[in-house]
Amino acid sequence: MKVITIIPARANSKSIRNKNIKKFNGFPLIKYSIDYSIKSSLVNRTIVSTESQKIANIALKYGAEVPFLRPKKLALDYVQDYPVIKHALLKIEKLYDEKFDIIILLRPTSPLRPSNLIKKSINLLKKTPQATSVRAVTIANQHPFRQWIQDEEYIYAYQHKKFLGKEENYNLPRQKLPKSYWQTGDIETIRRSTIIKGSISGNKILPLVIRNDQVHDIDSLSDFKKAMSKLK
Repeated sequence: MKVITIIPARANSKSIRNKNIKKFNGFPLIKYSIDYSIKSSLVNRTIVSTESQKIANIALKYGAEVPFLRPKKLALDYVQDYPVIKHALLKIEKLYDEKFDIIILLRPTSPLRPSNLIKKSINLLKKTPQATSVRAVTIANQHPFRQWIQDEEYIYAYQHKKFLGKEENYNLPRQKLPKSYWQTGDIETIRRSTIIKGSISGNKILPLVIRNDQVHDIDSLSDFKKAMSKLK
């Protein structure tokens, strides 16, 4: 089984300028994801996908491979993960003339991941052949059945298809609420077949549950400060 890690790191960031290479405890943020991948004996290649030569040089310095620069059209604000990961996977397979069975997606914005997430997620896929991917999650602080969406004048309660036509979801007692998770961004582990079929995760996603106090996803300056405080 061949495993590749893809770390997406575009240059432009609206929340924090140059977020992916901002110094975190003296090192560029991206270094922590590169180190995490390289330290895993299960990973065959650690690739950084970026359109920036500056980020590419930093990634190379810390041991990642950057055999190509991402097309500018795949580094725009609203580009989702799927086209970026698919582009990187197919480009690498063509350049190196080899295929990878498992893709590990590590975002630079999670520098304080719990240990062994790569091994745990791969083991989950091995135990469940029908699963399309694994996604890191944590127990949600607020249940979605308590959330409301406004459509013009009125608000409407969130409804899951399994509960349609039954009880008013928002009135269910806490004990009857189904388990609800929030995606953490720490890791996504995806079968190659899932990517090839047109999805970043597929429809049979296994949860890799992380404790809430272990989650440090940096998307703002306040997140950055909290993560630094935790590290210290």
